[in-house]
Amino acid sequence: MRKIININNGWKFLRQDEIEAMNKNYNDESWESINLPHTWNAIDGVNGDDFYKGVCWYRKEFIIATLEKGKKVFIEFEGSNSITDVYVNGKHLGQHRGGYSTFRFDITEAVEYGSKNILAVKVDNTVVDYVYPQMADFTFFGGIYRDVNIIITNNVHFDLMDYGSKGVYIIQKEVSKEKASLIIKTRLVNQNGEDKKVRLWTDICDAEGSSVTYAAKEVIISAGETKEVELLALIESPTLWNGRKNPYLYEAKISVTSFNDRLDELSIPFGVRYFRVDAEKGFFLNGEHLPLHGVSRHQDRKDMGWAIGHAEQLQDMELIKEIGATSIRLAHYQHDQFFYDLCDREGMIVWAEIPFISVMMKSEFEGINAKQQMIELIRQNYNHPSIMFWGIQNEIQIGGERPEVRKVVKELNEITKKEDPTRLSTMANVFFVDETDEYNFITDVVGYNLYFGWYRGKAEDFSDWLDNYHKANSDVSLCISEYGAEGIVEYHSSTPKVKDYTEEYQALLHEKVWKIFEGKSFLWATYVWNMFDFGANIRNEGGVKGRNNKGLVTYDRKIKKDAFYMYKAHWSDEKFVHITSKRFIDRTEDKIQVKVYSNCSEVTLYINGKELKSKANCHKIFVFENVMLQDGINIVKAVGISNGDVYEDLAVFNKVAEKNASYEAPVNDKGRSAENWFKMPDLSDVVVEDIDITGDVYSTRCTFEEIMKNEEAKKVLRKYLGKMDEHPSFAMIRWMSIDRISTLAKDVYNEKMMYMLNKELTKIKKN
Repeated sequence: MRKIININNGWKFLRQDEIEAMNKNYNDESWESINLPHTWNAIDGVNGDDFYKGVCWYRKEFIIATLEKGKKVFIEFEGSNSITDVYVNGKHLGQHRGGYSTFRFDITEAVEYGSKNILAVKVDNTVVDYVYPQMADFTFFGGIYRDVNIIITNNVHFDLMDYGSKGVYIIQKEVSKEKASLIIKTRLVNQNGEDKKVRLWTDICDAEGSSVTYAAKEVIISAGETKEVELLALIESPTLWNGRKNPYLYEAKISVTSFNDRLDELSIPFGVRYFRVDAEKGFFLNGEHLPLHGVSRHQDRKDMGWAIGHAEQLQDMELIKEIGATSIRLAHYQHDQFFYDLCDREGMIVWAEIPFISVMMKSEFEGINAKQQMIELIRQNYNHPSIMFWGIQNEIQIGGERPEVRKVVKELNEITKKEDPTRLSTMANVFFVDETDEYNFITDVVGYNLYFGWYRGKAEDFSDWLDNYHKANSDVSLCISEYGAEGIVEYHSSTPKVKDYTEEYQALLHEKVWKIFEGKSFLWATYVWNMFDFGANIRNEGGVKGRNNKGLVTYDRKIKKDAFYMYKAHWSDEKFVHITSKRFIDRTEDKIQVKVYSNCSEVTLYINGKELKSKANCHKIFVFENVMLQDGINIVKAVGISNGDVYEDLAVFNKVAEKNASYEAPVNDKGRSAENWFKMPDLSDVVVEDIDITGDVYSTRCTFEEIMKNEEAKKVLRKYLGKMDEHPSFAMIRWMSIDRISTLAKDVYNEKMMYMLNKELTKIKKN
């Protein structure tokens, strides 16, 4: 039988390269003692400056008992970012490229049984031109940040070297309310020196552990052979896995035996379900329409980076459940198996994806690593009933128009459909992808990342955009894969405005956007960006460094922002009352607006013990205008009533004479809250004229990267935009043309600025 031995404890760590560290007899006594999971970027990865990207080393002693000799021994890493070289007793076992999937090495021949072995692991989070992601709006935390295990098996076992999978795939051939026809595909390995006759057996058990059906087959597997064997199973009148209503799980107990010996065994939870997406009516699970009220999740948190454990993941799930979400986009990479298990158990519909994001490699045009990560994602997660969408790219168009990018996207879709024809492929397009572009028609369904009301336009622009897209592509199933706004709980305003970073503006935007989305029945899903604040080292916005603050919950999971409760009011059946702007304590106005989010049918407001007014049937948002404040402390209470039950919330407002300056985000010399890296030039006297732009000169049609390669053109850019190439966020836009970025920041890249850039750039011939 297989043994799984966790070896998370008792490691040594060195935050630098040390080539001799691979050797068994190397002295690591001076190294730091650590336990896994571990990252070396927990602090510097979110400081808004550069963080350590490079080689670090881990070492660990372990013993394999003498009685295990003759068996197979594997080392398993569940997540190590991003290039990992593994040595046992000085022998190099291999290298894994990619920071998010499970990978294993066969260490049988390197192990010394009954004595001390040394496992040395070299981990490098340097961005290189052969591993994805290349660039993204999140921190690439380095380290062995998930579990490490030793697995010991018999020579005949389920394949452990099949892209990190279990070697067993439960294929849902045909599922209905009447029956579930299953194909159980296994990959058996015989590493004996002789042929072996074995019996493959599968028991399908219900949630109570009782067997409902079984399947068996006799197999002769040759020496050294890896053999695919399929078993057929039928569940009559199955209990369907039905999302949050009833996430019912069966269990497949799969074993391989020889005579009376059980050689290997796996226990795999799974659920049976069927689903579809309709371009007009949205998502259907088991024949019934299910609105996918979605949030996106990154896996890191404050002071921990990616090195989180089960407790942190359980807390994340509880918060996602509380808000009433029915779907999660697990962005932008493969997440921990434990979290996919949670999604299975809690009934979340999952979009799982790979980090083929923002920019394709500059010199490798086949997408080799992206394809590897796609296969790993699918094979390792094939049996999770919660996963219904495989994501093949996110905003890969940021890197510019390149035929090789389109080719790889198509090939990733082909691989996805070949690996798993039972699920739907999808992608998240950047906003400037035209509605007629072929990117809309490659995958089964499609999403768009749109930030009306934050990076461009106003929240109300969503309505026309959605209607126009749907009119042009009525047969395309569309979702909104990202939307949102920054919200920093320190900042507040009675008159919130775009990019003021206030908690009030974030909540107001989500109010407006959700009202629009509710009325667009053709949307198959919407995903708030993001459920939680997360590390993004290139950022420095609103006075907060190294972080994306679009979360509905703070980075440390301590504070639920007002926007959290806005969605809870619309999505959750758990009754509650929440007074907004409770952190906006000091008020200078005589009269204020008090806003309450609640899913109760009626809310009554009290101030300083006196009943003020009741409101009913306000579509989850109860607004009380002209609430008079007395000097000093005011106690506001909101009371909700639902089916005779009472729910309440309290807020304290302090009437003061002077505005509390800490409530305002820092502003630059032009009044923009978002921090600039340059001083805007005075272009008030510029007269815009027509310019003839030809293909042999530089212009705003060029990417920033192109311009920066020419010293003369670079000087023009710096003249008007400062040393933007030295700013951390430059990595996010370097592959975009100035024309494209101008649509995101029209206040900077206005007509006069674009004219002056072109006036001088077009004087410079391309090399």
